Amino acid sequence: MARPLRVLQLIDSLARAGAEQSLAALAPHLVREGIDVHVAYLIERDGLRPDIEKAGIPVHSLAEGRPGRADWRYRTVRLLDDLQPAVVHTTLFEADLAGRRAAARLGIPCVSSFVNTAYGRTESSRDGLSRFRVLGAQAADALTARRVARFHAVTHHVATVMGRRLRIPPEKIDVIPRGRDGALLGRRSPERRRTVRHRLGVSEESPLVLAVGRQEPQKGFDLLLCALPAVRHELPEVQVLVAGRAGRASESLAELAMANDLSDTVHFLGMRDDVADLMAAADVLAFPSLWEGAAGTLQEAMALECPIVTSGLPTILETVDPSTAEVVAPGRSDELAYALINVLQDPVSAAGRALAARERFERDFTIEVSARRMADLYFRTAAAG
Repeated sequence: MARPLRVLQLIDSLARAGAEQSLAALAPHLVREGIDVHVAYLIERDGLRPDIEKAGIPVHSLAEGRPGRADWRYRTVRLLDDLQPAVVHTTLFEADLAGRRAAARLGIPCVSSFVNTAYGRTESSRDGLSRFRVLGAQAADALTARRVARFHAVTHHVATVMGRRLRIPPEKIDVIPRGRDGALLGRRSPERRRTVRHRLGVSEESPLVLAVGRQEPQKGFDLLLCALPAVRHELPEVQVLVAGRAGRASESLAELAMANDLSDTVHFLGMRDDVADLMAAADVLAFPSLWEGAAGTLQEAMALECPIVTSGLPTILETVDPSTAEVVAPGRSDELAYALINVLQDPVSAAGRALAARERFERDFTIEVSARRMADLYFRTAAAG
């Protein structure tokens, strides 16, 4: 029997964030596709390591001692020399720099993921970085990118933007959307809705809006709060749940909720491990993001047939369209309010779009589809060696 193809997945950390959660979800399914997966990380942060190890996947910490790029590269070389993987797959900036250089030194083909766009003026302003630091990071990224065999992008938009900014030929980039585990998420049902609402203290009759994500400016939760007075005027019993960790926008969101007298309407739940249940109980998911690398949260809503109101960003429109969601212009709280009212007052049409979204999820965005495509990328990369 042939030995499974060994792949080392190297990432900055295993914190509970988008790229990290996608790795943790995908890894067990890659094993089923004939990949011997190992995971390594550079920075120690509480999060997903126990989940990955519980799935039987070896996890290696390269975070001992004082963190620094020279140490990370040295430790990565040692780990690669010990594991002898057929492919190294790097994700996020520091892992890209360390993994690409270490793989090149040992002659191991490298795959790198683009999980969002970077280095443009919009991203620089969003992250609060000086232009000098951004240009330095872009130069380091572009230089080490020359040592990469294949690139993986989560959307065509991300592939186009990052390919241009790092001068990578389009034929070297494979677009493979993230996937979600439909079996793990479960299905929407009246009983699940009732049970979750009872646990939350939300009545059966109350229109329920859900927003999911860390409280960062990019998520557009301020737009949602600005839209709510108009929604509440039409639907006085509306309730809004915001699930996600505190972030840079938390203080301003609390002030905005107070200024708009929304304390009885908006409930900040913090970090949750029951987002699927919340989606099964909600009447609509509000996703007013101003910037996204990919739309994993929307995939979960699609799987659970939760109606969606979303901003029409290029990356998002690769996942949903007007046949599967209510799409509004980014940054427009008035359009967001109108769309939320439309969904809540016309549940039949909303359910029809949600069913179409579920069908598209099953065709394009299951974790099994993503794992098959990623495994194929690894086998092709190893064969080209």
